[in-house]
Amino acid sequence: MKKLFSNFRGDAFGGITAGIVALPLALAFGVSSGLGPSAGLYGAIFISFFAALFGGTSTQISGPTAPMTAVSMVIIAGLVAAYDGDVNKALPVILAVFLLAGLMQIGLGVLGFGKYIKYIPYPVVSGFMTAIGVIILVTQILPAVGYYPKEDAEYVNQFKPQAEEIILDNILKEEAGEGILVLENFKETIVRAELITPADIDKESKTLAGKEASGVLGTFKVIGRALQNINFLELMLALATIIIIYGFKRITTKIPSALVALVVVSGVAVGFGLDYRPIEQIPTGLPIPKFEIFTEFSLSALTPYIFTALTLALLGAIDSLLTSVVADNMTKTKHKPNKELVGQGIGNTIGALFGGLPGAGATIRTVVNINAGGKTRLSGMIAGVMLLIILLVLSPVASQIPAAVLAGILITVGIGVMDYKGLRAIPSLPRDAKIAGIKVSSEVIIMIVVLLLSTFWNLVYAVGIGLVIASLMFMKKIGDLTAKRSDVKSLSKEKYWDDEMEMPEILKEEVFIKHVKGPLFFGSTSEFQSLAKQIPETATAVVFRMDRMQYLDQSGLYALEDVFVDLKQQGKDVLLVDVLEQPYYLMERIDIIPDLIPKENIFTTFKECLVWIKANVSDNSTKNNK
Repeated sequence: MKKLFSNFRGDAFGGITAGIVALPLALAFGVSSGLGPSAGLYGAIFISFFAALFGGTSTQISGPTAPMTAVSMVIIAGLVAAYDGDVNKALPVILAVFLLAGLMQIGLGVLGFGKYIKYIPYPVVSGFMTAIGVIILVTQILPAVGYYPKEDAEYVNQFKPQAEEIILDNILKEEAGEGILVLENFKETIVRAELITPADIDKESKTLAGKEASGVLGTFKVIGRALQNINFLELMLALATIIIIYGFKRITTKIPSALVALVVVSGVAVGFGLDYRPIEQIPTGLPIPKFEIFTEFSLSALTPYIFTALTLALLGAIDSLLTSVVADNMTKTKHKPNKELVGQGIGNTIGALFGGLPGAGATIRTVVNINAGGKTRLSGMIAGVMLLIILLVLSPVASQIPAAVLAGILITVGIGVMDYKGLRAIPSLPRDAKIAGIKVSSEVIIMIVVLLLSTFWNLVYAVGIGLVIASLMFMKKIGDLTAKRSDVKSLSKEKYWDDEMEMPEILKEEVFIKHVKGPLFFGSTSEFQSLAKQIPETATAVVFRMDRMQYLDQSGLYALEDVFVDLKQQGKDVLLVDVLEQPYYLMERIDIIPDLIPKENIFTTFKECLVWIKANVSDNSTKNNK
């Protein structure tokens, strides 16, 4: 406890500053997610406090971030559409997914997976982060110009025929579920169909319109209508916000430019009584737990989103631990990755219980905290308390913020979150792969695939596909490298190793020596299996020098067995020299040793093997002359 308050003044100033920086972003992320500004604010409050309290990075400030919000946006949009466009109906399942992601993060930390996050390839992270920037940037174009597809009557009317079909289909499904659907008599169906009102059709049409216009592709579909129906007041508010954010940074970086833009542009809009669109009303008072997560829990509704929750958990882990590395470099400390995952998981779990967006360690807020004097976990806790005070005192004022201002803030976030370092490196990366005869960089291919799939298809699957491609390309490179270094040559054409100089000249045609270099795994088995075909017919003994074969996997094990069997069938003796512990263990497990290769044919040194060769191998040419 004493250590917690050892830097109270610096932590207080750092936490308050970080909390103020987090405010506009929390509101903006909440609005863009579809759950409203309060969700972003609640997420920032609880994740910041509890991730700091239980986490493993002393100076980390956590809360909703651009990557986490982008994935959450996809989850929310899909579930809202599945529940007839009603956010309140979908909310228990949405929060259950967020809660599950938090629990998974706790599990990852407890099981010690924190140290493995660093093995995710950079091109996958780079493509994903750039896609996040593109998604945020593109999806904020519509609110920035004041166009909302659900409010465009002409656009919504296009979906009315489809809406009627969906409503009727739902009636038939309800009747089938109730066991009253009779194909010969649709009397009950007709009665229920007559109860459908124009308002019901209009509501379903708006849901379909919103779904059709969501995401990057949806934005492109309606961009023409948006440009024809620009609300110039909303556009001016968004542009003013963007200009102030970038312009104020040139004056000073001590005061958050996003906060300055939020206060100035909102103040002008309210002060001059402009007819703008405000954000959704922020509830006053303390956040209330959403017990419907449990009372309305449905395993069948949650099951399809288990993989999505895992992706959210992994993304939050990567996002947080990358920020932890930044904090380490600035403070010359060392974070505890597994403890940090547990802290983030607890923060996300509690945040979900109160209806908050999931989050992670936020780099900008962490840097602000450190620069302002924050040194202990108390700073992150104070940031959460600061946001709670703002919620309790200023929520009526915050509810007057123009939606276009938050769109402007998010546009700058989208521009800033892209990985320009990775994009700039594209021309200089080595072209180490071929596609249709054209030399390309495998790193660039991975990055572009993840970028395109994330932007235009599915964030969750894009990362998985990127990891698979990166793994396959890596294995191909290792296989090629292993094959190059593991040449199959006879002693007459290969430089002798020092301990092989004593090989009798008359036995060089009878003894074939294979130097196995590097791991024998599924990426290099094809080259190794060609060994039996390359051994001269004159050879009666084949020596495998295995002191440089550090690793053997199951594919390599069976390839080794196949070669040994072929050699034995040809009547050749197989001799093994200096077999390392792991390969020896595997060969014993499937009885290659001693059933196929007796232990008397296994030697610790080549000198011992040479003694056996001199005693058991004879010169064929002498036999033939006789």
